[in-house]
Amino acid sequence: MITLALIGVVGGLITGVSPCVLPMLPIIFFAGSTGSDPSRSARPARIIAGIVVSFSLFALAGSVILSALGLPDDFLRWAGLTVLTLVGLGLIVPVLGHLIERPFYRLPKVNRTGGGAFVLGLGLGTLYVPCAGPVLAAITVAGATGTVGWRTVVLTVSFAVGAALPLLVFASAGSRIAQRVKAYRDHARGFRIAGGVVMIALAVGLAFNLTDVIQRSLPSYTSGLEKKVAESKTVQGALAPVIGVGGEELSNCTPGAAELASCGAAPEFRGTQQWFNTPGGQPLTLSGLKGKVVLVDFWAYSCINCQRATPHLLAWDQAYRSAGLRIVGVHAPEFAFEKSAGNVRSAIAKAKIGYPVVQDNNLATWTAYRNQYWPAKYLIDAEGTVRSIKFGEGSYDQTEKQIRQLLQATNPGIELPPPVDVRADQPGADGTTPETYLAYSRSTNLNGAGKLVPNKTVAFGLNPQQSDDTYSLGGNWLVGTQSVTSTPGSQVRLNYQAAKVYHVLAGSGTVTVSIPDEPDRTITVAGTPNAYQLVDRPSTERRTMTLTYTPGISAYTFSFG
Repeated sequence: MITLALIGVVGGLITGVSPCVLPMLPIIFFAGSTGSDPSRSARPARIIAGIVVSFSLFALAGSVILSALGLPDDFLRWAGLTVLTLVGLGLIVPVLGHLIERPFYRLPKVNRTGGGAFVLGLGLGTLYVPCAGPVLAAITVAGATGTVGWRTVVLTVSFAVGAALPLLVFASAGSRIAQRVKAYRDHARGFRIAGGVVMIALAVGLAFNLTDVIQRSLPSYTSGLEKKVAESKTVQGALAPVIGVGGEELSNCTPGAAELASCGAAPEFRGTQQWFNTPGGQPLTLSGLKGKVVLVDFWAYSCINCQRATPHLLAWDQAYRSAGLRIVGVHAPEFAFEKSAGNVRSAIAKAKIGYPVVQDNNLATWTAYRNQYWPAKYLIDAEGTVRSIKFGEGSYDQTEKQIRQLLQATNPGIELPPPVDVRADQPGADGTTPETYLAYSRSTNLNGAGKLVPNKTVAFGLNPQQSDDTYSLGGNWLVGTQSVTSTPGSQVRLNYQAAKVYHVLAGSGTVTVSIPDEPDRTITVAGTPNAYQLVDRPSTERRTMTLTYTPGISAYTFSFG
């Protein structure tokens, strides 16, 4: 328990000094310096205590409480903004401030202990949105799934305390200035009004996500510490019981290792939806596949990297199924549209996949395997033990060699066919540009004028000197969490190194592809998201292309081969 509490406090402290808390600092400063508590020196501690209680309670049970009361998911946030606005108005208009505080005067005990400051802290706790990290992720998963135990409570409270300590410093600073600086005492009324204006302004900024612009523009000066915490074996081991996903033993294996290892028992398929290519659509279980060598492949149908890996899986299935190999595809969606059973069924038919596939729309099986990549392969022996883990593409000869070793170990003396020979697009070792995402939630390699702001139409500018392996947007784009949607005059400039370029698009219209020293080409886009090939050359080249879109086209990703 002590280790868990220390991890929570350290994780909270790192979060408490990160850019994510900056919008809270002016509020905390002025909240600590204003107010009419009988004991002003204790006001900062009461505010912070309210934040700790509120954050802890709603992080653990917020979803359950809102569901039980039939309230919308964003109720708590708006309630907190309302409290902040009322307090700001109370500081500006004394009569209104007395009306707000009047309910607490009727409670002598509360009045004596500065209940107004504590309630303000409760309201601020609903607005406190710290940076995500391994500790907060564990708390969030536990709260969302309802698996709250004593470990989760200890972790949550210690995290809240750690994150609140830097805030206490600011609140105390405001309180001390109010008590000791003569200029403050002489102009207390003016400072109260200024504090009220700041609180109302920040409430408006938080309501419209205006503070995100400031946060994104600042360097992530705590990223190094956050990475060390996330990669710490001690932290991972302590948080695993909180998350409760199992599969802890899988960390025993090094992904991509050439030699087989014993990585622990393979987790069962869990939280899945529809099954394909099984008799009657019945689900499979790993316990039912005992005695077979099983290859679990995590994929998504719009993932170009997964599409390039599929021919190898098909060849292995055809060559080794009779020898005891069973391949199971776990379709884990990258985007919301990939959750459609009809779309998955069509993708399976298009790729001519004959082995079983199951939908993992809630990423429950993905989480059980502690997976992080598309595609990812987990090779399991006949006893149900994971023997090899491979993230991403490539090393197909190595994976096939391991499959053959396990088949021969299961059935000594078996005659296996020759290794397969698959001619498919593979990522080269020649600096091929990595997959590039365009949406706000997963944007990578954006290098141009303009910032991505979710659910807003934003003006961008193309970069005249596009850096290697980056892109820029031009014109106005409607920014979404999974894609960006074009308006009249929307463009993309992309610098890439590849022989083949694919672009996932949806909607209806055309995209004009312009590459220097080549004639322009027009791609017709129609329907649901699909991968369109923009470039197909015999060898890898470094080029820059400019794409011009008609209005209403949603752009998701670029992939390269």
